Amino acid sequence: MPVLAWILAACLAGGLISVLLASVVAFRVQARLVPVLVSYAVGALLGAVFLDIVPHLFEETKDPGATASLILAGLLGFFVLEKLLLWRHHHGGGEEGEGVPGHAHGHDHDAGRSGWMIIVGDSFHNFTDGVIIAGAFLADVRLGVVTAAAIVAHEIPQEVGDFLVLLNSGFSKARALALNAASSLAAVAGALLGYFTLSAAQEWVPRILAIAAAGMLYVAVADLIPGLQRRTRLAETVAQVAFIGLGILTLWGVHVALGHRH
Repeated sequence: MPVLAWILAACLAGGLISVLLASVVAFRVQARLVPVLVSYAVGALLGAVFLDIVPHLFEETKDPGATASLILAGLLGFFVLEKLLLWRHHHGGGEEGEGVPGHAHGHDHDAGRSGWMIIVGDSFHNFTDGVIIAGAFLADVRLGVVTAAAIVAHEIPQEVGDFLVLLNSGFSKARALALNAASSLAAVAGALLGYFTLSAAQEWVPRILAIAAAGMLYVAVADLIPGLQRRTRLAETVAQVAFIGLGILTLWGVHVALGHRH
């Protein structure tokens, strides 16, 4: 199958899966179980970064120091962008962390303003994910599959929070689902831009992957993990560690199944 077809299929399927699962979770799963999804997402992101993307980069590069420096610069860049509210949206000053419904309540009765902010922020986020997925597939189809899987895994808990913010902003269930689905299509636009731009400039693919690794690492460590750390009971901690391990194991399984070489 052509690389472009893989990229488009990954973006469309990933967006559909994350939005539908998020809507099911938002309606049917108790809020206390959402951190389980967050823990799984952390493991999936860390597994993709350290089992696939980073080893691939260091195998291919002639200058490991420059690659490591780019990842470091990416981490700092995402910190700055988050501060400027351009990279990822936050739902307010809640105590549950990104993607956990507990902090959606801060946006009640805001005439829909926070809901539209969520849609704009999520569209930008998805557009960037599309570029990242395109870069990964252009480097290696197997790497692209793993990267897309990790992105979907971390999108699900985030989309749960987004969905509840939209509902609390006054959107109907049908409209919230439709807007979330529409924002997921931004990944296709990002993927097309990434494909045609990076195909003409293959030397940029490793740089995009380094930035992707930094972004995924930043989401896991700076955003998702702090929300989990606030839950300190032993049973919760054991569950978190177990599901982080399961997320890593899942990505390792994908890695092995696809025969990705180190």
